[in-house]
Amino acid sequence: MPMSIRLNWQRAAIALALIYLPRDAGVVQAIVCSQWDRSVGLDDYGLFQEGDVVIGGLIPIHNLPPAQDLSFTQPPHLKSCLNFQEGTFKWAHAIVFTVDEINRNPFLLPGVKLGYRILDSCSQHPWSLRGALALVSGGNLSCDSSDLAPLSEATPFHAWPSPVSVVIGDSASTATMIVASTLGPFAVPVISYQASCACLSDRSQFPNFFRTIPSDVYQARSMAQIVLHFGWTWVGAVVADNDYGLVALQIFQEAIERKGICLAFSKTLNRGNLGRDVKQAVDAIQVSTARLIVVFLWYSDMGALLLELVQRNVTDRQFLASEACSTSTDLLQNPAFLNVARGILGVAIRSAPMPGFEAYLQSLHPFHHPKDVFLKELWEKQFGCTPKAVNTNNQNTSHLPSAVPFTSFPPPQSSTLPPAPSSPYPSLPPCSGEETLRGVHFSFTDTSQLRVTYNVYLAVYAVAHALHSLLSCPIRDTPNWDINSTCSPARELRPVELLHHLNQVNFTTTLNEVFYFTGADIPAVYDLVNWQATPQGFLKLVNIGHVKGSNLLINQSAIQWNTGSNMVPASVCSESCPPGTRVARRKGEPVCCFDCIPCAEGEFSNTIDSLTCKRCPLEFWSNNNRTACIARQLEFFSFNDTMGITLTVVALCGVVATAAVFLLFVCHRHTPLVRANNSELSFLLLLSLKLCFLCSLVFIGHPSVWACRIRQAAFGVIFVLCLSCLLVKTIVVLVAFRSARPGAGQLMSPPLPYHDHGIKGSKVIVECAVGSVAGFTLVLGYIGLLASLCLLFAFLARKLPDKFNEAKLITFSMLIFCAVWVAFVPAYVSSPGKYADAVEIFAILASSFGLLFCIFLPKCFIIMLRPERNTKKHMMVK
Repeated sequence: MPMSIRLNWQRAAIALALIYLPRDAGVVQAIVCSQWDRSVGLDDYGLFQEGDVVIGGLIPIHNLPPAQDLSFTQPPHLKSCLNFQEGTFKWAHAIVFTVDEINRNPFLLPGVKLGYRILDSCSQHPWSLRGALALVSGGNLSCDSSDLAPLSEATPFHAWPSPVSVVIGDSASTATMIVASTLGPFAVPVISYQASCACLSDRSQFPNFFRTIPSDVYQARSMAQIVLHFGWTWVGAVVADNDYGLVALQIFQEAIERKGICLAFSKTLNRGNLGRDVKQAVDAIQVSTARLIVVFLWYSDMGALLLELVQRNVTDRQFLASEACSTSTDLLQNPAFLNVARGILGVAIRSAPMPGFEAYLQSLHPFHHPKDVFLKELWEKQFGCTPKAVNTNNQNTSHLPSAVPFTSFPPPQSSTLPPAPSSPYPSLPPCSGEETLRGVHFSFTDTSQLRVTYNVYLAVYAVAHALHSLLSCPIRDTPNWDINSTCSPARELRPVELLHHLNQVNFTTTLNEVFYFTGADIPAVYDLVNWQATPQGFLKLVNIGHVKGSNLLINQSAIQWNTGSNMVPASVCSESCPPGTRVARRKGEPVCCFDCIPCAEGEFSNTIDSLTCKRCPLEFWSNNNRTACIARQLEFFSFNDTMGITLTVVALCGVVATAAVFLLFVCHRHTPLVRANNSELSFLLLLSLKLCFLCSLVFIGHPSVWACRIRQAAFGVIFVLCLSCLLVKTIVVLVAFRSARPGAGQLMSPPLPYHDHGIKGSKVIVECAVGSVAGFTLVLGYIGLLASLCLLFAFLARKLPDKFNEAKLITFSMLIFCAVWVAFVPAYVSSPGKYADAVEIFAILASSFGLLFCIFLPKCFIIMLRPERNTKKHMMVK
């Protein structure tokens, strides 16, 4: 804190302590007061009206401090600020209008006249602090009690310049923190109409603070709700480098992190280095892929940012603005910002009507209010002339009370004091007096969007209702009087009493809404606005919804986006992963940046941005898009398959061929050839071969319980019959038919239908399980043993007489049989699904054809083509 400000604060603290001395003392010391500050004019440069209770106001009517005097030839002091603001001057007259309205109300504070004392805070911390101290101390006076001459008890102590009991202001959060913390020890209530920093809600640090604007906690959360509502997940941020911007950004980040929204970048703007910071912020905006930019900025800073974007022709960004700049008339009426600022969405302070306020503003005239120096400056700026009725030389003392209860009041030393504030337009001609605000539309007279102005209106009414509660007390020394009551007459009002009643304020506004404080705050209500282009080349403000508490209502069809389209602009780091894919986070990048990985076979995802793919149930498989599970197709060795048809035809050909041979042998059963080859066993062998061919058909078609059970049993029985003729037939048939009896599981586990889900794919293999592997192995082993014995004996009998000897044919057929079945085992084990059945069918058919052709084909050849050799004589020849 600068030395001059520190000294001023110390002197003001002394003055405050003197003001709040007990006023019922019989004898008081003589107090010598003098001006303790060389900053002449700041305390008197405002709006004043005396009353029983005076309300103080700090309004940033100007926003630029004058150039500092660095000559060091005189002590530093504050000067009047520059750059008059019509919009904020309207806030000052909102206090005046509301006080007059309350004074005319016979039901609110009857018999009590409210006054006001409104000073310019200049949007600067030193001016805000000095103004607050001047308001609560009664003026920039320094007093000492060196003269001990007593004053008369009749001396009216309250004839001093009236100190205020409450301060309405300031607008900026940081300045308000300084004012509230400074006045906190004196329990002077501070009610801000625009300071929205969440830090001010801390009652332990600011027990005397109230506000009629919602906390930034609600604004930041509402903006996070809007971002979530429109599906924006990749967001940039530009904020003011102060409590307002930084705290709001922190709350916004906390709100979006739980919703899967990421902050691409954040930049701060400091007014001390605004040009440099703006360039850096625009650099970040241009480089980033984020298309949505969230801003927590004062309107002047927002203007600098938009101007830089205009110069670089950056027009494809969507802005979401906070209340501090979302309703700025200066920005809306600047045609240079049209292409950049069109489509801005904003969270705005709720607008509300103030009946009679527009007529009041239009009736203002400096001739009727000669002491209103700000109105004079407004006239000079708006009409380009100087009102003659205003005497700037006398304005500093015209409002002072006539009786000054000071023992000594030395005159100021004019040689060491700076001049009083002068007009910023010294060369303007005098006004004619016919100038009027009626019909003139500019920011001061515009009452279509009363936002901060309505907050000022609410603040004054909150004070009035607290005063009404405080002053509506039982008369002292009556039975109803409570010694602990915090009630005082208007002239003996203590700020701590008003503070107590402000905490209890509860009244109904002109909008039929209940107004009350919850700690320092009020319930959150916001308007949602959209900047839309007009045919005249300007921007207009359009309400598109509102926020009340946590409820968000948006009329999306009424929004004009910066692209000019009705489609919501996208702002994402990665496009959403469609159904059928899953999100894969990129290492080292925010969670909003990811890749989309297709789900694997047998898995699916049916939502956008799914983090995982789910496994399909056992009987289902994922579709081609991996978005759903569909029932698996049943796959088995069907009669409709090409291979199934081929093997069926081959098997039937084998049956026909065997039947033909059988008929041929029956027709020639009396011939020597047939009789010489043991016709009974030949017929039995032909029958078994026919059954072998037919047995292969059992392996084709949809496996059923009986098909699976009879398949291996029939295969074993028939082949054993074929090789062992009579003996093995009895044993194997017995095993096959006893396998289905109760308790037969102890003998052999029968094959059953089995759904194989182990093979990856969209198909379920339906097959017959082998059942007892041991039993099937025994069948194959037994058949192999019989085949081996047949081969052995046929090999030993190969040199017997050819006419009665089939050993050579049997040997050759057994070689084929053994070769087929030796190759069958590894092929069967390694073949998946239905192809295992195909291998078994092929082995059955190949071995059956081998037996048929090797044993019976030579005989059929002789019977049909060499009948001369089918005689007894020929058969008896060696």
